[in-house]
Amino acid sequence: MLTFTIRRLLLSIPTLLFISLAIFMLLQLSPGDPMSQVPLTVPPDVKEKMREALGLGQPVYVQYWKWLVQFFWIEPQVFIDWATANTWWAGWLPDTSFAEGKLRVISWQTRGPVMDLVIQSLPQTFWVVGMAYVVGVAIALPIGIYSAYRHYSVFDQAGTFITMVGFSIPPFFTGPLLIWIFAVQLGWVPSKYNTVLEVVDWDTFVMQLKQMVLPVMVLALQTTAQISRYMRSAMLDNLKQDYVRTARAKGLKEGVVVMVHVLRNSMIPVITVIALGIPSIFGGAIITENVFAVNGLGYQLLIALFASDIPTVMTFTFIFAILIVLFNLIADVLYGVLDPRIRYD
Repeated sequence: MLTFTIRRLLLSIPTLLFISLAIFMLLQLSPGDPMSQVPLTVPPDVKEKMREALGLGQPVYVQYWKWLVQFFWIEPQVFIDWATANTWWAGWLPDTSFAEGKLRVISWQTRGPVMDLVIQSLPQTFWVVGMAYVVGVAIALPIGIYSAYRHYSVFDQAGTFITMVGFSIPPFFTGPLLIWIFAVQLGWVPSKYNTVLEVVDWDTFVMQLKQMVLPVMVLALQTTAQISRYMRSAMLDNLKQDYVRTARAKGLKEGVVVMVHVLRNSMIPVITVIALGIPSIFGGAIITENVFAVNGLGYQLLIALFASDIPTVMTFTFIFAILIVLFNLIADVLYGVLDPRIRYD
């Protein structure tokens, strides 16, 4: 397993480089000009100097190389500076301060490193999107297991109907609908997410939970619908296998048969859906974050798209690509953990 993991990590390097090149070339062909945000009163010669300062007049291969240096060398230093700013071991680390003039590729909106936007957006993304995925998986697995065990029962029929509705309705419809019901009509929770709220006491913690309810419900609804269907299908396939009848014939308790033997084998295909769903929900939360004004990664990506901020769009998109490759590897490793018959070495 260790050899397989190392081999996959080494193979992911050229894969990610190819993905980065593809993203860069596609964005080079995209319409839009960062100078379109500049007022019309700015003289053309000043605009041209601004374009040169952003590196837009350089050859494509030079821009791509500078972005690679920016992403893999300079941006990690910005993250390390932020992560170790108030720690006692910061003095033991090498000096990674962000020197003036060191920046090669900057965000065309903020005129600073893109990592600043990532650092600003990560807490909101983890609070809302991460919590929604955890809640969705925690609800989906028991529903899928019980629906398969009591298949064609009232619970199974109701669960199938609810999950199919939840999976079919898009977030741009469920978001405003939940806002109208729970925020406008009932007044139980706020309609917008306050990104500047700091949790310092019990009251602010309760307020944080209240403003998380609606976006978490919207995102968790689709996660629950998808994963519960996969869980139900995998459980039904394994409940019909010969080893289940053998285990019951040996006198094992029904709970042990279902929750140990059947569940472990059924989790193998579901692991793929759960692992690959983590990066996809970070990228797919753009609409939900925009509806509830959550200043997360998806919201920042949408703003960068409207502003034609190519460095920011490329960095955020490439981060999603890294997450997909990483969780692909995690899913493959978990296969071997769940099923001893699977060996890669």
